[in-house]
Amino acid sequence: DFVILYRMNTQSRAMEDLLRREGVAYKIVGGLKFYERKEIKDIISYLRLIQNPSDNLSLTRIINEPKRGIGKTSLDKITDLAIQNETSMYEIIKNGKGFIAALDQSGGSSSKTLKAYGIEESEYNSEEEMFDLIHEMRKRVFTSKSFTSEHILGAILFERTMLSKVNGEFTADYLWNEKHIVSFLKVDKGLQEQKNGVKLMKEIPNLSEQLEEAKAKNVFGTKMRSVIYEPNEEGIKEIVKQQFDFAKIICEAGLVPIIEPEVDINSPEKEKCEEILKREVKNQLENWNQDYKIMFKFTIPTIENHYLDLYNYECVVRIVALSGGYDIEKATELLSKNQKMIASFSRALLQDLNVHQTQEEFDQKLNDVIVKIYNASIM
Repeated sequence: DFVILYRMNTQSRAMEDLLRREGVAYKIVGGLKFYERKEIKDIISYLRLIQNPSDNLSLTRIINEPKRGIGKTSLDKITDLAIQNETSMYEIIKNGKGFIAALDQSGGSSSKTLKAYGIEESEYNSEEEMFDLIHEMRKRVFTSKSFTSEHILGAILFERTMLSKVNGEFTADYLWNEKHIVSFLKVDKGLQEQKNGVKLMKEIPNLSEQLEEAKAKNVFGTKMRSVIYEPNEEGIKEIVKQQFDFAKIICEAGLVPIIEPEVDINSPEKEKCEEILKREVKNQLENWNQDYKIMFKFTIPTIENHYLDLYNYECVVRIVALSGGYDIEKATELLSKNQKMIASFSRALLQDLNVHQTQEEFDQKLNDVIVKIYNASIM
């Protein structure tokens, strides 16, 4: 360990910025980190509110800084009025009751998704036709009378889905305007070959353009996935660092990233993988700007409530769970044992749906599974 001594608190910022840039963990003794100081948080909140007038969190922080004679009673009335008129996307995701539907299957898994839905590969002749069929399937889910904000907080979209329309509106606009459901965009480009017991994400060369397009399409956040197979400390550390590096870029673009370092449910040492993963996540969170809001998507842990204490970090908005290959019964059973962890299921959500079902049959099957996932998410 090393100690850096300085005379005045104002001198800490230059050193802190350098340490943060180099990814070196540090602690301030006898004071606060520069970006944790009240006056700095206030200034950042003013800047965020200028950029996004709908940022309720920043408004609440600075509405009476400096003092303007706005008391708690007045603030409560303003807040109640805002909620009556329209709840913000952030509040829905942070405090809403429900789950996030993962409908972000990409090219690698689309043919399997269609087959499970009852459409064989012989029924389409090109990738373009395959994606059109996938979009029609997703559109059928989105427009179903069972797919509502009563149970569903958000939906994760594949890029082509974001760029496609549902009933004349871009998908994210349709989901928000018609259903009051928040949209997330899958931004990763797939996985690298396995090394050190993990699969890192491939590079995302057009990330800035994707994020710009997502904001223009009224998307709230993003999701990116990597996979852990073995309790290899070097590999897991690399996965977590890569996730947080991309998350920083996404936060700076004004979106909320879902960090998804999946632990394979078939790993012989799944519990050990989760132990190392949580330790590395905490190491990153210790030096993370707490004003940069993030979410996590984890495999349902072997030890119940394993990730619950991550909520102690101010930046953590919500922790969600992937089904990871478990069927709906097993996934909901395991999820219900974990406090404050909500579902973000894909295969388990769609497993009972079929292209040949009547609309009534389709709606009923979808409703049955949605209610089951919802109940497990609010336990």
